[in-house]
Amino acid sequence: MNENYGEGNLVEVTETILNEVFSNWSDSIKALQTCEEVKSYAEELHIVSRCIDSLTIKACSDTNMCQTSSWNGVCSETKSPISSDDWWYEDLCLLSLPLYKRLIVSIEAKGMKPENVAASLIFYLRRFIPLMNRQSSFNDKTSVSQGTTPSRGSEGNQRVLLEEIVGLIPSKKCVIPSKYLLRLLRTAMILHASSSCIENLEKRIGSQLDQVELVDLLIPNMGYSVETLYDIDCVQRIIDHFMSMYQPGTASTSPCITEEGPLIDGVDALTPMTMVANLLDAYLAEVALDVNLKLPKFQALAASIPDFARPLDDGLYHAIDVYLKAHPWLIDSEREQFCRLMNCQKLSLEASTHAAQNERVPLRVIVQVLFFEQLRLRTSISSWLFVSDNIENQQSGNFGFSRSNGNVQLDPTQQGGENLRERVSELEKECSSIRNELKKLVKTKRGWSIFPRIFFRRSS
Repeated sequence: MNENYGEGNLVEVTETILNEVFSNWSDSIKALQTCEEVKSYAEELHIVSRCIDSLTIKACSDTNMCQTSSWNGVCSETKSPISSDDWWYEDLCLLSLPLYKRLIVSIEAKGMKPENVAASLIFYLRRFIPLMNRQSSFNDKTSVSQGTTPSRGSEGNQRVLLEEIVGLIPSKKCVIPSKYLLRLLRTAMILHASSSCIENLEKRIGSQLDQVELVDLLIPNMGYSVETLYDIDCVQRIIDHFMSMYQPGTASTSPCITEEGPLIDGVDALTPMTMVANLLDAYLAEVALDVNLKLPKFQALAASIPDFARPLDDGLYHAIDVYLKAHPWLIDSEREQFCRLMNCQKLSLEASTHAAQNERVPLRVIVQVLFFEQLRLRTSISSWLFVSDNIENQQSGNFGFSRSNGNVQLDPTQQGGENLRERVSELEKECSSIRNELKKLVKTKRGWSIFPRIFFRRSS
């Protein structure tokens, strides 16, 4: 069967045919598919490895594939044409999981950009797991568990597929958009994936939590004994992972995520942490409507982000107000303790005004809000008076006059001082007006007769 017995024997003919097959992408894919039927023989004759090598070279031959990434054909909610950068995603879906894994590992090792590898993984998942193609909803948690068989295989097969694909995601941070990481996490919960798989996804989401949108973070509770509408514990773990990476003096404990630079520290960490604080406050306002959400769980989640991460506590106050409205049975001591989550000194004027008139807020907290608001007004007026005094002292040497060409003229700085004093006078009038309004407000509260004399007495 070789050339030792004559020309044109089977070995030489077969090799010629295989070379022609390996020179073409589509033929190589078909050949690799066919190897499934005779896998042991194909492995022994190295046909599988040669197909994979050929496909790897062709996929990576385009330099753009190793330098740019595209999620156009992956992130679309509806099926869309594959772009020029995604041309190989569709063909790889023709392969079984074992062959796909071998090929994708080979492509990544050859230098393919991690974002492209991750996009191919998500594309493959969406082809075989229908849940990956749906937006999150409370109905998702019953699509498998209540007997509805997915069209792309059993629950067990889908679970194995998802766990294998998650294990193949490149370790580089932000390699997959947060939206798809959260969709992966919801799907993993529905399919009851392993704890290691879920933990892997939670850590990845935590590492890029500042890029997450609120609608994606509202993960329905997938547990058998549903206590709350949303999975609060999952979000708590995600925030804990975020804090372990971004809080000064800590280091990442996740083995599945690789940082391209040093951990964000000090002032540099404030921006992502502030973004996460705003996201958390918005999340708390959404979940606060759940009457089954226990007070300690809400408090623990709200306290996950340090106080310095919130320039203003308006968002946290709004979440607290929503919770108090949805849980009217809380006693006064619980309300007071609950409101300690926010810093009354960090409320805007609008939030302070709302809190001062809010019947759900304990009286002690309202007193603090009004006190700090008045203190803020006094500080503002004092600063204006201080500037005015400095200008007068500077002008005392020439008594506000200057001599030019023998003529005596009013110094412009003196004119500025007069304008400043006029402005201070206006501020005093505004402060007096606000003080009178606050007095009227206080009188509407029961048992507050002593309050105006203590907090609104004019300073001598």
